[in-house]
Amino acid sequence: MESMGKKEPRPRRSFTPEFKAEIVELCRRGDRSVGQIAKDFDLTETAVRLWVSRAEVDAGERDGLTSSEREELAALRRENRRLREDVEVLKRATAFFAKETR
Repeated sequence: MESMGKKEPRPRRSFTPEFKAEIVELCRRGDRSVGQIAKDFDLTETAVRLWVSRAEVDAGERDGLTSSEREELAALRRENRRLREDVEVLKRATAFFAKETR
């Protein structure tokens, strides 16, 4: 009885940009609903809606970060984290050598 109503989590899949663009184009045509397209291609409706939303942002139809801006932001955050770690190492080294010279 415990297993009733419980679904196993769906394995994470990745899709090519071409495939995503094709799905977005199908959604924009308006022949079928987003839910129906998701069902037809065995996708989650949430993922399809996210792809459509990102395509609208990239096309300038909606406000938000474009894909390239999103990538740049992620790269800058990685660099910022690395630089903060470098500064922390230098602070420790400075403190260590300050003790040694006294």
